[in-house]
Amino acid sequence: MIEVKNLTKFYGSHKAVDNISFSVEEGEIVGFLGPNGAGKSTTLRILTCYMPATSGSASVAGYDVFSQSLEVRRRVGYLPEGNPLYQEMRVREFLNFRGKLRGMDRDSRETAIRRVTDRVWMGEFIDRPISQLSKGMKQRVGLADALLHDPKVLVLDEPTIGLDPTQIRETRKLISDLAKRHTIILSSHILPEVEATCQRTIIIAGGRIRASGSMTEIRDRIKGASRVIAEIRGPKEDVARAVRQVNGVKNVELSPNEGWNQLRIETIEGRDVREEIASVAARHNWGLRDLRLETGGLEDFFIQITAEAVGSTGR
Repeated sequence: MIEVKNLTKFYGSHKAVDNISFSVEEGEIVGFLGPNGAGKSTTLRILTCYMPATSGSASVAGYDVFSQSLEVRRRVGYLPEGNPLYQEMRVREFLNFRGKLRGMDRDSRETAIRRVTDRVWMGEFIDRPISQLSKGMKQRVGLADALLHDPKVLVLDEPTIGLDPTQIRETRKLISDLAKRHTIILSSHILPEVEATCQRTIIIAGGRIRASGSMTEIRDRIKGASRVIAEIRGPKEDVARAVRQVNGVKNVELSPNEGWNQLRIETIEGRDVREEIASVAARHNWGLRDLRLETGGLEDFFIQITAEAVGSTGR
């Protein structure tokens, strides 16, 4: 449904998007996750034909975003960050105006307005001025506009920014409901947003894709980088030496803790050495009071790879 190959975008000498490639299959809801300034919004503006790329290629629903932009726009609904609306218009007037811009006749507009206002739960606000609506309701107006022409693809750029916790939950539920009918790419810098809503995640930082995959695949990658935490009572140097000799141990950090040795043990990816550590303690008659696998969370993983991106770009 969406194909991006070697996409690059310069603003003057600044490379905002750096040779990225990815695809989104029909029916997927994909999170585009990254810190502010990572290149997310620039990529989405290229995909929705709001700006050209410097190089590379991209297509949506089989149409090239550069040479067939009108066909792409017919198949894409776009909620940009900031959600620009005509505040003086009433909701119905605004949606009717947007329908006209899309070339919809009167009957099609009226049918579509009924459909989308029901879909985003705002039928009772249809005749209110947009300026009188809450931030959450204005986001719904933006979503109704994006859905008006029943697009195959929805592109949502920071759809919950500025909303309160209740509005965020409502918007997430709405996006999940929309995924039953539309292919969705959702940009956010908020990890729980993507984790709660998306089937697959693309993590971008410094204009490059740093990781991608299903939430399960990313969790497996985190699990592979897990550590073993142990507390063993015994001679400090002897304990450290014995643990370092365990097959699969890469590194051991040891610190004293009230007469015990607290060890942070890094292992080869995929290796769980807890049983071997317990055997070492028993063989030497050392006390053992803590032995557990410490797995980093998605937030730790996100912070780590984005920090690496900042380091690699010198920013």
